[in-house]
Amino acid sequence: MSQTFDVVMLVASRRTGSLNERLARAIEHTAPKSLAFERVSMYEMPFYDGDLEGKRPEAVNRFAARIQKADAVCMVTPEYNRSIPAVLKNAIDWASKPMGHNMWRDKIVAMAGASPGAIGTAVAQQHLRQIMSILYAHVLPGEIYISFKTPDMIDADGNIADQSVKEFLTAFGARFAHYVERMHPR
Repeated sequence: MSQTFDVVMLVASRRTGSLNERLARAIEHTAPKSLAFERVSMYEMPFYDGDLEGKRPEAVNRFAARIQKADAVCMVTPEYNRSIPAVLKNAIDWASKPMGHNMWRDKIVAMAGASPGAIGTAVAQQHLRQIMSILYAHVLPGEIYISFKTPDMIDADGNIADQSVKEFLTAFGARFAHYVERMHPR
């Protein structure tokens, strides 16, 4: 791949020691160099309120503009009560409004998640896939969820101790890069 693609990385957990932050760093480390990741925060925006549409908060404008500019988005999320965290849903809602200005339309999206549980974040990702499909995003097929069997499987810097996990994430990054290259408008 000769082209470099601008990828926004959204991490829906900022808890100290977050497994999803560690996973996001590991994805960034193992992905092909054709994907240039930039972290974008979702935490400065107020909860979506249609009454604010006439005078959107500056944090919302910055976020929506950054999503619009990106070639692709990678969402790394925990699972809360069999769904996604409110901060991620709020960010998705803001960037989908107002009607006719949906920043997710035709956006290339990958998703991943980590948890200590046996099924990882499978249900959250299923819910996220449903949300993104109604917004006309192009979502990378497949599920990428990591069950942290040992606390040091991926360290705070994104270094992967388990070789099978490293291979799995490397393959995910390669599929994501290929999908972005194939789906990106020329």
